[in-house]
Amino acid sequence: MNGERQGRLYMAAAITVAVMAIAATVAAVHSMARGHVVYMSGTEAAPMNCLPCHAYLEPGGVLSRLSDEDYLSPLDLAVSPDGQRLYVTAEEGGVLLVVDPTERRVREAIQIGTQPHKVILAGNGKTAYVSDRLSDNVAVVDLVTASKVRTLAVGSAPAGLALSPDESYLYVANTVSNDISIVDLESGTEIRRLVAGQNPYGVGVSPDGGQVYVTNRLSNPVPHRTPPVSEITVVDVTKQRVVQREQLRSAHVVEGIDFTPSGDLALVTLTRPKNLLPATQVGRGWMITFGIGVLDRDGNRVVQLLLDDVNAFYADPYDVLITPDGQRAFVTHSGADVVSVLDLVELRSLLATVPADSLASYSNNLGVSGRYVTKRIRTGSNPKGLALSPDGRRLYVAERFEDRVSIIDTDRLELVGSIDLGGPRKANRIRRGQRLFHNAGNTFQGQFSCRTCHPEGHHDALTYDLEPDGLGLNIVNNLSLRQLASTAPYKWTGKNASLYRQCGFRFAKWLTRTEPYSVDDLYSLVAYILSLSHTPNRFRDESGSLTAAQLRGRTIFERDRTNDGRTIPPEGRCITCHPPPRFTNFQTADVGTKGPTDTDGVFDTPHLDNLYDQGPYLHDGRAATLEQIWTRFNNNDEHGVANDLTKAQLNDLMEYLKTLGGSSHGTQRSAQSYENTIQD
Repeated sequence: MNGERQGRLYMAAAITVAVMAIAATVAAVHSMARGHVVYMSGTEAAPMNCLPCHAYLEPGGVLSRLSDEDYLSPLDLAVSPDGQRLYVTAEEGGVLLVVDPTERRVREAIQIGTQPHKVILAGNGKTAYVSDRLSDNVAVVDLVTASKVRTLAVGSAPAGLALSPDESYLYVANTVSNDISIVDLESGTEIRRLVAGQNPYGVGVSPDGGQVYVTNRLSNPVPHRTPPVSEITVVDVTKQRVVQREQLRSAHVVEGIDFTPSGDLALVTLTRPKNLLPATQVGRGWMITFGIGVLDRDGNRVVQLLLDDVNAFYADPYDVLITPDGQRAFVTHSGADVVSVLDLVELRSLLATVPADSLASYSNNLGVSGRYVTKRIRTGSNPKGLALSPDGRRLYVAERFEDRVSIIDTDRLELVGSIDLGGPRKANRIRRGQRLFHNAGNTFQGQFSCRTCHPEGHHDALTYDLEPDGLGLNIVNNLSLRQLASTAPYKWTGKNASLYRQCGFRFAKWLTRTEPYSVDDLYSLVAYILSLSHTPNRFRDESGSLTAAQLRGRTIFERDRTNDGRTIPPEGRCITCHPPPRFTNFQTADVGTKGPTDTDGVFDTPHLDNLYDQGPYLHDGRAATLEQIWTRFNNNDEHGVANDLTKAQLNDLMEYLKTLGGSSHGTQRSAQSYENTIQD
């Protein structure tokens, strides 16, 4: 009996020990998991939820695929001469939508390609030209038969389009190749390519038909740590040459353009970054401001005027449209979900009465917009392109993330209806993140969106003082957000273990100066950023094979000996820190690139995907080109042994580095194409 009792006691003790061990294990696992969540998120407030990181946000994961939706994302529109049809480019849908504005429904969807962008009409509304950015061509669409009849080969990533007055020539802004294609429409061939500024985008023809104006989104190259200078490239229609390069100082992301009917003024949308001042300026109300550039063609001057108010900002102005009577202009603010209405009579009065030597100060005057901005009209998410009905009574607005076109009564200046384009009703996690990324609502006074500094999820090629360490210290180069999945850690110092930490509490504390994103919003934002992928690599053949120069460059990239036979130590070899497939070892290192104002010289090793499109280079952007990394800022061979390379070898290395990342793309320009490139 005592033996049975003793056995039961032993059994109870064993069970107790087992339970305690299990409890201890569970507690330890929970503690480890909790520590992991806090480490990855940077905050104790993050809930214990594994799914967002390890299922929903995993690119190509099961749950991600289950929640995929095929959105349309309307970007631009054009109205037929009789007003009976509205033509809308669906950027993510790959189609040109034919819309009946009276019945408010889509009649047809014409397949264009991979990323239709701009649409313009010709032949009295019988033909449409649609730029297809990822296909590097312009689609010619017969609107009578509702079919694409041919494509016109142009430069890399075409965006804005315009026709010559006689409709004989098409002018195309090529955003990646930084040039302007002139296409002879009779033969369907590109006859000339003109060098533009950086990232040419919008195209407009002066009312007299004599000149073509092209906006450029990014700054032209400027000395390190100086404000941006963007360009309006002016082409003479008769000479088919660049005749002027108007400069917009301290401005960039110049996109939309339109002319007054008389042609004396041209308006362009722009952003004015204060990127070289500490980010504490967010709290003072002028980290980034938004406005228009007024090109006074008669007075031969350029004036910048803000569209913001003193305590409210209207982020990311995109398109501008002037009414046929020249009395008003409409501007979409894609980061504020607003259309601003401008009184051009008052604007002209301002230009006429303010002394010329005082006009420059108005570019930073937050109190002046009340003179010419008469109304703000709310829209749906991310308003983009604008178009007027022929009678001028209806303004159509492409609401990109609503898959919708809104309708504004131009007499009452009110939203009077909308046209559902037929996209998915449900906004999945990535779509919600897309809306958050492009909206300024989570920043103090709506001063900027993520898109402001990262147009198209890329970068604005500027450097910023984002640290609270005093004026001018630790200037950092703004990096692209494309292809970030599986490249942690983040930030140039590598201090952020995840994008949750990068975009969460830290982002709110040092940059937006507001409450952090809610947990659900943060998950959605990160999901969208992780979904961003590179555009096709324009330096790789369609087959993926390398040229002779690129092969020689790869040998140099992978080499372990110098030209004279000396062994290169592992830390001095390119491939050690930048191994494939992501071309980063995910480590930090000191490669001798510490600047005079940097507090530390240890930096995260960046990935090299689509390196050709990532300039400027180094953590503070001081290297304007890839070559400068080794010719100016590697005197002691600390950033890879390269001082023994000949100029020809360095050229080969550059050719190989440009092929890294992205998908193959068969658009390398021929020798004849280069011969047709005219500088000015």
